[in-house]
Amino acid sequence: MRRHVATLLLCAALAPASAQPDAATLDRRVERVTAELRCLVCQNQTIADSHAELALMLKRQVRDMLAHGATDREAIDFMVQRYGDFVLYRPPVKASTWLLWFGPFGLLLAGLALLFARLRARRLEPGDDVFDEELPA
Repeated sequence: MRRHVATLLLCAALAPASAQPDAATLDRRVERVTAELRCLVCQNQTIADSHAELALMLKRQVRDMLAHGATDREAIDFMVQRYGDFVLYRPPVKASTWLLWFGPFGLLLAGLALLFARLRARRLEPGDDVFDEELPA
């Protein structure tokens, strides 16, 4: 009798570990993971926000992976392995993404340098200043 009770308790203890996650927990995990991934069609939206056909397919794929026991990191790593760092909504700062991260600042600095150079050249040019002419008496 004790064997049967011990076996039942062991099965009861192990059952939640192998059970599928409930729908609400799975939905939250899918939302969290897909919020980290960029829609490859829209490019300015996450997969969670996009209604593009490819985004919906990727969202289903993430859901399937998470439902079958993959961790959030494993699902994200799978998408990065398949589509590259571009699929990440916040790609890591590394040599291959420097232009993505620092390019806008470089363009801003180049534009400001050009603006200051033009303004300085305009100020130094001998122009048609009204104040340089002699006024009639």
